[in-house]
Amino acid sequence: MRVLLVGGGGREHALALGLADDPSVEALIAAPGNPGIAALAEVRDVDANDPSAVAALAVEVAADLVVIGPEAPLVAGVADAVRAKGIAAFGPSAEAARLEGSKTFAKEIMTAAGVPTARAHTCTDAESTARALDEFGAPYVVKNDGLAAGKGVVVTEDRDAALAHAQECGRVVVEEYLAGPEVSLFVVTDGEAALPLLPAQDFKRVGDGDSGPNTGGMGAYAPLPWAPPGLVDEVMRDVVHPTLAEMRRRGTPFAGLLYVGLALTAGGPRVIEFNARFGDPETQVVLALLETPLAGLLHAAATGTLAAHPPLRWRDGAAVTVVVAADGYPASPRTGDVITGADRAGIIHAGTRRAADGALLSAGGRVLCGTATGPDLAAARDAAYALVRDVELAGSHHRTDIAAAAVEGRIAVPD
Repeated sequence: MRVLLVGGGGREHALALGLADDPSVEALIAAPGNPGIAALAEVRDVDANDPSAVAALAVEVAADLVVIGPEAPLVAGVADAVRAKGIAAFGPSAEAARLEGSKTFAKEIMTAAGVPTARAHTCTDAESTARALDEFGAPYVVKNDGLAAGKGVVVTEDRDAALAHAQECGRVVVEEYLAGPEVSLFVVTDGEAALPLLPAQDFKRVGDGDSGPNTGGMGAYAPLPWAPPGLVDEVMRDVVHPTLAEMRRRGTPFAGLLYVGLALTAGGPRVIEFNARFGDPETQVVLALLETPLAGLLHAAATGTLAAHPPLRWRDGAAVTVVVAADGYPASPRTGDVITGADRAGIIHAGTRRAADGALLSAGGRVLCGTATGPDLAAARDAAYALVRDVELAGSHHRTDIAAAAVEGRIAVPD
């Protein structure tokens, strides 16, 4: 199988590792890729958000499967353009990707499908925003209605800060706060059949103890030793299958990766958000534990044959990833700094580039992540932090508490 991977971040490097490890993959091409991906694939300089350019490249390289990593190309219609060329694409259509592209649309689907989620109002002016904030009370939850690279959500006790974020965004969804530990569940689907992957937990806030502003994610781990038995079955029954059925009913079936972000509340699991692609950095840990060949799984979803796919196989143990962020991230990350110590197994590139002299430089806010597995969560955590300690990047920072609460048994699901 010849596979074209679209994107160039940490998620795509993790996908590239999985795809390159699949014996059925005879050629892996990535566009635009990154220095880490370049060690695994032929890298092509193509604008990932240009549907016609990606489709033309898929034809040129005779791809059997195109795997679209980031959300922006999906919302732009890259999967549609590829499929129009008769090539299998893993990723939803632009219409179906509205589940991530518009928080309002996602809420409409959840309401129609009877999916348990937070009460919410869409607001476009200061007056309606203020009313919604007062109705739900603190902590205030304000979400940019459109794509915001994982940084469009503000959760705060400060009403003025909530109003300011709404004004900056223009169109927002104001929600009631959902109290309880968060879970990320990835579901591979062809629009009808659906296979859940291992649940994971990520860390959105920039600082230890969940302090500071939201980011695109500062680390993750899987599996979740504290998750209630039957959680995945419950979410598949009450969230995933009703959502897929509603999308089919509307004539816009969702095929690809449905990311279900959940809060485990006293009233049961509630959906925080849907995404239309693999999450970053949870992909790094989930795929590190997946034993089933990745390309075959994604090809089955892309070709409508997922119901015939064998059950998924998982490696024993646990996985942890720790993100190394650039100085100034998430507000105004500094780029162009030299990175050393990154040429080791387990280091996944998220925001890097090569200088003309071959030096590895920072090129984004989240620069690298150390991803490790171990026989248990504590061992995986120690190994991930050992990887991160050997990376040198001026001014960089990382959280020191990724997976600590889970290792120490400090996470409780509300009764």
